[in-house]
Amino acid sequence: QVQLVESGGGSVQAGGSLRLSCAASGYTISRYCMTWFRQAPGKEREGVAGITSIGRTTYADSVKGRFSISRDNAKNTLFLQMNSLKPEDTAMYYCAASSSAWCVVANLYSYEYTYWGQGTQVTVSS
Repeated sequence: QVQLVESGGGSVQAGGSLRLSCAASGYTISRYCMTWFRQAPGKEREGVAGITSIGRTTYADSVKGRFSISRDNAKNTLFLQMNSLKPEDTAMYYCAASSSAWCVVANLYSYEYTYWGQGTQVTVSS
């Protein structure tokens, strides 16, 4: 059974940083694409950053240069380093994992991901 558990969310002031983690069990993250999504109240879920099995990354334009996705295969954990946070980054953040092994592009479309975590809240105040 695949489980994804996010952690690291919290409340910060604008300009601050947070590092989100997504611990996987029942699933070997090194073989699959994994992506971070976020959803703010009243808005659609959007892809933020993705990473392939070979480490190729994809970022939404809104977070390029500020967010960095990475993976520790030994710990089977996905990370999202978020710097220079803005109030518009406030959302519930979810990690998601593909069921297709060795994907070549980590697209930021939610329908491409099979497994989802429960989310961790990020709140950025001005």
